Amino acid sequence: MITVVIAEDHQAMLDGIRLSLKPENDIRIIGEAKDGEMLLDLVRRTQPLVVVTDIRMPKCDGIAATKIIKNEFPEIKVIAFSMFDQHIAVTQMKEAGASGYIMKSSSVFLLQDAIRSVHVGNTYFDHAIIANDAIAHNSAHLTTREKQILRMIGEGRTTEEIGTELCISSETVGTHRKNIHKKMNLHGKSDLIRYAIESKYDFYSL
Repeated sequence: MITVVIAEDHQAMLDGIRLSLKPENDIRIIGEAKDGEMLLDLVRRTQPLVVVTDIRMPKCDGIAATKIIKNEFPEIKVIAFSMFDQHIAVTQMKEAGASGYIMKSSSVFLLQDAIRSVHVGNTYFDHAIIANDAIAHNSAHLTTREKQILRMIGEGRTTEEIGTELCISSETVGTHRKNIHKKMNLHGKSDLIRYAIESKYDFYSL
């Protein structure tokens, strides 16, 4: 039997998790927490095999709680269950010791597979997380100029406006756009604009 403690401060989501796991004969929820401090107390008292935790919680967030759990109980597996898909959040949970990461926007039934997978020593990361990690990795290879142009595209600037502000020709802007397409594996203008809008806040310091 895989014993599980759940940390989630939204009752509707907690009810959904409970409902999805109830029919599973090999998984049993032995505790539920509404904040990080309650989670740590539950883990210390019950020592479950797997912890499923939100990241943003009152009193002690999921990242800090995961670090403490893994320090005190290295054998306990932790799965993040979060609305955050940003690369930094995923990286921080991995560094804290999490073995899995599931998006709340995905089906809660993914938790069944994730719990079983991490219990036997594997990792389990949502496909959306894997895709975002790949994008983040690729974006690290963009030059400063390409990031500037990408940010400006995200702000709705035209090629001519970008060229004027950066004191480069429209043809040069076009070349940079082509390079961004290639590096980020984007297909067509709509892909570029969508990615630029989603990424522009990462490049505001440029």
